[in-house]
Amino acid sequence: MGLLLLVLVWRGCRRDDKQWQYIKPYGIRLPLKYGIHGIDVSHHNRKIDWKRVSQMQAGGVRLQFAFMKATEGATHIDRQFARNWREAKAAGLLRGAYHFYHPRRDPKKQADNFIRQVKLQPGDLAPVLDFEIDRGVPAEELIDGLRIWLTQVEAHYGLRPIIYVNANFYKRYIAGNFDKYPLWIADYSNTQLSRYDTEKLVFWQHNKNGYVNGIQGFVDFNVFIPEPGKLNHLCL
Repeated sequence: MGLLLLVLVWRGCRRDDKQWQYIKPYGIRLPLKYGIHGIDVSHHNRKIDWKRVSQMQAGGVRLQFAFMKATEGATHIDRQFARNWREAKAAGLLRGAYHFYHPRRDPKKQADNFIRQVKLQPGDLAPVLDFEIDRGVPAEELIDGLRIWLTQVEAHYGLRPIIYVNANFYKRYIAGNFDKYPLWIADYSNTQLSRYDTEKLVFWQHNKNGYVNGIQGFVDFNVFIPEPGKLNHLCL
């Protein structure tokens, strides 16, 4: 019984080190240790009222950045991207764009697709490679394709892209191959950030079931991991 109590206390301390607090208007617990909170969206979130998003504040937390889906594969364009890109900035949010990567599509054409749609301006966040599927492609071929996309996009914008990835794909494909790139990890375990390269970990998607004024349905929630003053290092 004594050992069990120690384990429970240890787990509680690990959970509490990020100062988790349930904030009812957002519908989730937020790690208040971090000072900069934001969301990511796509056409699945339908038409967004970005003014309401930017005005929302609860529990001392307001949203300061938003990543939005721009492109997918070699030809697809998110149907809400142009509107989201324009109106998020007008509402005063720091904005960023991401590309959903298809391992069975030409990486050069995928990079071209993103570049054609996303016109970064000073103050915009670095481009994001959203890597969530492998489709059975051999690891070496997949890693080569990711490298082609990243290199081409970095050369165009003069800014190193951010890699968005889950814990499994990080371990299988990213760690040891793309360690120089900023990392955005999707991990809902709440406590296991120590298993990633903390020097490159910049964003953490910690929950996918939040609520935000002006957006229908669930919203992905993120925090910026480094000191707040370093966020401009990821901007054009």
